[in-house]
Amino acid sequence: MNKSEAPSADQSRDQVPQAEGPGARERVTVNLTAKGAAALTELMRLTGDTKTDVINRALGVYAYLENVIQQDGKVYVREQDQSDLERVRFL
Repeated sequence: MNKSEAPSADQSRDQVPQAEGPGARERVTVNLTAKGAAALTELMRLTGDTKTDVINRALGVYAYLENVIQQDGKVYVREQDQSDLERVRFL
């Protein structure tokens, strides 16, 4: 990276261009709330996945849902086979 490509002092690390493509990886640090940490632990227990796998999958689902919502789509869930279909609203 030459000087013109280097981030300025007030530019966030999150804004620095990262390597892209298959197999590209990026290390991040995340500060989870107690509720977020509990959800991560529960998902690891339910799926048998690692923290990294759970977070990657969660981000993929979040991106998909945001795309649906941004394109005026709706998200619904049915908790059990015989239960009513309910619209999910994200705050």
